[in-house]
Amino acid sequence: MKNVPVLFLFCIFVFFNCQLGREEKPESNTGDPNTEAIEKLELLIHEELNALESDTDYTLLIKADNGRSFSHSTGDSSETSVYSSASTSKWVVSAVILLMAEKEYIDLDDFAHDYINFWPSTGTLSLIKLRHLLSFTSGLTLDTFTNIKDINPSIEDQVAVIILDNTNTNPPNPGTEFYYASAHMQVAGLMAIKALDMALDESVTKWSDVFSWFKNQTGLFPHFQFDEPNTQTPLLAGGMHWNAREYMDFLEALYNKQIIKDPYFTLMMQDQFGTAVISNTNGSPARNYLKEDWHYGFGCWIECHESPAEFLCDKTGRVSSPGAFGAYPFIDFEHRYFGILARQGASGSYPLGYQFFASISSRLEQWADLNSQK
Repeated sequence: MKNVPVLFLFCIFVFFNCQLGREEKPESNTGDPNTEAIEKLELLIHEELNALESDTDYTLLIKADNGRSFSHSTGDSSETSVYSSASTSKWVVSAVILLMAEKEYIDLDDFAHDYINFWPSTGTLSLIKLRHLLSFTSGLTLDTFTNIKDINPSIEDQVAVIILDNTNTNPPNPGTEFYYASAHMQVAGLMAIKALDMALDESVTKWSDVFSWFKNQTGLFPHFQFDEPNTQTPLLAGGMHWNAREYMDFLEALYNKQIIKDPYFTLMMQDQFGTAVISNTNGSPARNYLKEDWHYGFGCWIECHESPAEFLCDKTGRVSSPGAFGAYPFIDFEHRYFGILARQGASGSYPLGYQFFASISSRLEQWADLNSQK
């Protein structure tokens, strides 16, 4: 009987020590349970990227919706390398104008002649609305890039050339044909200049004034501007400079609906073709060079890989705005991540940039999916 208290005390001692041990041991669900798998996958992605051939140096930046980032650079490229935008600027211009629409400075159903006093008020061109311009379905089928890039006096002079060139080509009715050309953005830009000048109690006379307003509103692109061929009359469809870090900040703000909210965010990322068909006269670089019948939202491609041109892209998986030098900014809603392949290859190397990204995209999607697991 004298041994009972000793045995009792021993049991109590063991019990409390077991309990203390269980409390001190880290729980298995503390932190991200996929961290080890993600880190191993990131090493594999680095290895596979190093094994891939590229026609030029590049920086790849991606970010998952849980905040984790991945970066890979080659050669002299880095997150701060400055690149010419080419068509990646179209996404930026559309974001600027849709922010103005959200603030009710302009409306998607406004006509070009509502703001441009020399725009035709009769005939086919008079029917063009802002939504047609941002979706490249305005009927301006003549790409006037080579005609307007050397016209420096004012954007009004450039738009006057656009009117003249397209009046004589018997353009299709707005909303019936998609044609990927620079003229749409230049006209939309002039509408935005006039609209912001009317909305603000200050002089707005050029695109740089509009872009400065946008930068003040959002804090984005603090070190860059539209400056090709010059700052007075830049080509909005491709005349910007940026680095990967600041374009990535733009994508993140866009993805998180910090620039524009619904309904404008959803409209930007939705197929805006309606009943429009792709022009048969080199109307789509996606069709011509990638053999893809992608559709278009407002300033970005809707990558509907399985949908022929005559059908709507009714599901938005990935949207993008590739540039002629091979840069590829994108948002992937299906896998919940976004990023940019920042590079500046030869003019016309757009297919090479996209194909390079496509060759590693399944790994990147795997990485994004691991980061999205809760």
